[in-house]
Amino acid sequence: MSTDTLEEVDLGLLAKVLRPQIDPNLTIDALDTISVGASNRMYLASTSVGRLILRVPPRHKTSPTAHDMGREYRILGALDASQVPHPRAVALCEDTDVFGAGFLVMEFVDGFNLKVGPNVPEAPNDQERRDFALEGVTALADLAAVDWAGIGLADFGKPEGFLERQVSRWSTQLEGYRVRDLPGLDRLTEWLNANRPSASAPAIMHGDFTYMNVMFARSRPARVAAIVDWEQSTIGDPLMDLGWFLGLWAHQDEQSPVTPPGTQWVTQMPGMPTRDEVVARYAERSGRDVSAIGFYQALALFKLVVVLEGNYAKYRNGTSRNSHHADFEWMVPQLVDTALAAAHAKR
Repeated sequence: MSTDTLEEVDLGLLAKVLRPQIDPNLTIDALDTISVGASNRMYLASTSVGRLILRVPPRHKTSPTAHDMGREYRILGALDASQVPHPRAVALCEDTDVFGAGFLVMEFVDGFNLKVGPNVPEAPNDQERRDFALEGVTALADLAAVDWAGIGLADFGKPEGFLERQVSRWSTQLEGYRVRDLPGLDRLTEWLNANRPSASAPAIMHGDFTYMNVMFARSRPARVAAIVDWEQSTIGDPLMDLGWFLGLWAHQDEQSPVTPPGTQWVTQMPGMPTRDEVVARYAERSGRDVSAIGFYQALALFKLVVVLEGNYAKYRNGTSRNSHHADFEWMVPQLVDTALAAAHAKR
């Protein structure tokens, strides 16, 4: 955890704007940066009512509709009526005086994700790691089974025609900030348009389901403590979540599309199941047809290409101070290649 917040934050002012929603006597002792990330800024606040997580939009949005804290606040509240493990939403603050934008406050979840290092006491062994990994797949399948209309999300998304509009929507967004040629991208979009399957029944989509956003309980047996980072959630085709999950899944003998050579992605750690095992667990748990999973991988990676290229464009034009955005210069082309491999059943 970094203690560099990259900005001066008035803790007294922060406490003042949060008191009406949290506690009239709230005090804040410290604010530590969790990450400035490629997306929202995240902070850990040590307060008189315990530890809280603050999620703040980035200073420069890639899209006007991105980083909607109100949507995240709403879905977290709706999920309280479900069995889906998630952090409880504590407050939605629309005051812009503290961070220059409104922000979301959530409960702190005591857990870990599978990218913990070998020296962390709760790091699982190989068999435990496999158990945790498959519990994550089960949680994703269970999310797709939630009665989204029944928990108050009937108007949360636009599931009708969701799959049909994805390529054109993301292509249009990319053209709004495209700064370079991306070899293979035209072939990818042509393949996606020509091979779109019938959509799966609509369900809640997390939108960024990877093991970086799954917190596991420290106790055994393996259990998901919370799925976090719901900013991209909607109602749509849940196989997009599975495609996203698998599109980033690299085996031990493969090069991960999101890490430089010589480094390891979380799915390459010893004990992790294979992509085929992930698909089998999801299909068994959800009962959904997963025969077109290559399409969903390719489409999910295409979306990721567009999102990351937007952040790379911000880095190129000087509106981003996040050095991680520079990595997207090589990462985005790798993602295009991986998407093409998924499209042609080569991974």
